[in-house]
Amino acid sequence: MRAVRIHSFGGPEVLTMDHIEVPALKLGEVLVKIGAAGISPVDNEIRQGGYHEVSEAQLPVTLGRDICGIVVATADSGFCHTGDAVYALLDWNLGGYAEFASLPGSLCAPKPASLPIVDSAAVPLAALTAWQGIFDHGELQRGQTILIHGGSGGVGHFAVQFAKNRGAHVLATATKDDVDFVRYLGADVVIDYTTQCFEDIVSDVDVVYDLVGGDTRERSWRTLRPGGILVSTLGQPDESNAEHYAVRAKGYVTQPRRDQLVKISRLIDAKKVRPAIHRTFPLEAARDAQRFLEESHSRGKIVLTVDSS
Repeated sequence: MRAVRIHSFGGPEVLTMDHIEVPALKLGEVLVKIGAAGISPVDNEIRQGGYHEVSEAQLPVTLGRDICGIVVATADSGFCHTGDAVYALLDWNLGGYAEFASLPGSLCAPKPASLPIVDSAAVPLAALTAWQGIFDHGELQRGQTILIHGGSGGVGHFAVQFAKNRGAHVLATATKDDVDFVRYLGADVVIDYTTQCFEDIVSDVDVVYDLVGGDTRERSWRTLRPGGILVSTLGQPDESNAEHYAVRAKGYVTQPRRDQLVKISRLIDAKKVRPAIHRTFPLEAARDAQRFLEESHSRGKIVLTVDSS
């Protein structure tokens, strides 16, 4: 099968199209014929050598955490059956930029029935990241207020929709070109961070969801109410700042969760949430896809299409 792998760390040029054996099934696993794979910043981080779990000694590695496809063989204990259309968040060492992947059946969930495979592949990592950030760690409740930084991005556009569906008051930052898009997703207030200082507008929020880091994170502390929480995908926020402002801080790493993917599928099929696809690339253009992600301001997700016929 074809698989896009890295044999060394570096820029997009280190991605190579290799021909390798279809992965063998182990007990508890299913073999999925991949129809599409999501592109995410963590893929670039792994490629650059900045991901803490991947060392040079573990290369070559097939990149890709998001997949959607059809189960073609199974050795699991009942989560999946041959012919099922599934999507999943893979562990880093399983590899989605490929024609096939073998993975635990317990990671697979039925893909949203209302979405094609390409759109479904945009969901797992970004949607689980948003879900776990605002609900599991931020503990967002109906009637509370959340400030989401980067509301138009792959994770942010899910966070806006999830928070609004939960009944929260949603504030989000975005560029001028994305203000209308984020408002369309359901945000009550959208702040153009290129012309407005959000900390002069926002105060007493229950949750700040940080997808940006840097100066944006540092300016966010003062927007929280006492006892509020700043949740970040970009490492553990400074505990001394949290103490100074009498708030809480939480950094986290997204975990594969089949049960949450099932809930997300239901929201999508109920037309309460929908992934946004910024652009698709064929598998053989994975270098271009990663370069595009690095150099552009994408609205929603980038997806690789895979033809394994």
